[in-house]
Amino acid sequence: MADTSTTQHTLQTLAGHTRSGWDKPELDLSEAEWQSSSQGAGDVQIAFVEGFIAMRNSGSPGSPSLIFSPAEWRAFVINARDGEFDLT
Repeated sequence: MADTSTTQHTLQTLAGHTRSGWDKPELDLSEAEWQSSSQGAGDVQIAFVEGFIAMRNSGSPGSPSLIFSPAEWRAFVINARDGEFDLT
């Protein structure tokens, strides 16, 4: 697992912009190319926009999307693969 201070520094300096707390850019998602999982199952779609990853509920495409930095997305994917979010 990555060093916490290194991860925090990466999140704060992403794309040369200092970020604090949960601040995220306002992205225009109107032209985003949303992708579903390869199996076509589930309600989650993602799109790569302006160097960030947006995630939305495909059943409610007008609802707010979650925005992840590349470092946040990488941490999410790695931890999901390791079963951290397995609720069974």
